[in-house]
Amino acid sequence: MAEGTHRARGMSEQRRRRLRLEISREASRLFWERGVAGTSGDRIAEAVGLSTRTIWRHFRSKESCAEPIVAQSVAWELAVLRNWPPHLSLEEHFATEINESARRASTADRLDTLLAMRMIRLADDEPSIRTAWLMACDQVEREMTAIIARRLGRPAATHDVRLAGAAASAAFRVINEDIGAAALSGVNPGGLTEVSARIAQAVRTATGGHIGDPVPPPLVNR
Repeated sequence: MAEGTHRARGMSEQRRRRLRLEISREASRLFWERGVAGTSGDRIAEAVGLSTRTIWRHFRSKESCAEPIVAQSVAWELAVLRNWPPHLSLEEHFATEINESARRASTADRLDTLLAMRMIRLADDEPSIRTAWLMACDQVEREMTAIIARRLGRPAATHDVRLAGAAASAAFRVINEDIGAAALSGVNPGGLTEVSARIAQAVRTATGGHIGDPVPPPLVNR
């Protein structure tokens, strides 16, 4: 009985995430087309085909509807960072992963990426949307700090590890904002290899060159 209940709850949570993402897609589209002030909760509900009450059951405000699409924009980066092998440099790892991700990306994935870029760009002028972007960046910082701690063999709470995590995540934020702004302005931000190299170099620069190299294997006493 407990196992069946667990499965049912898991399916319910999965449906909830899908619904939140669908609402976020429509809300983000409306925010970009009409502005945040020109978009009401009722209009978002109408676009998704739900009641306004359902929207408020899943989101605390209309502005918070942007959070899932923005959070999804950093999900790939977090997954790549979690799987960063010790024997590879950040350049090598990102070059492989970014090309593989582009190969697997569906049309829906690309549209979600475009929506996220638009929300990040809109965040420059809309403090309420910037909150969603900074929340996603905070998640990157927390995970980046843990990843750096593992690579350096140091506790994550150590002052210099926390500083490196904050600096590296700030580098990701700036590069994401620059690439998104360029793409939305019709400027080619470069090929995938160039983009991955920019990300890696930004992390190296932000951390004073401490993060980015392969981790040497531990010495074994013979």
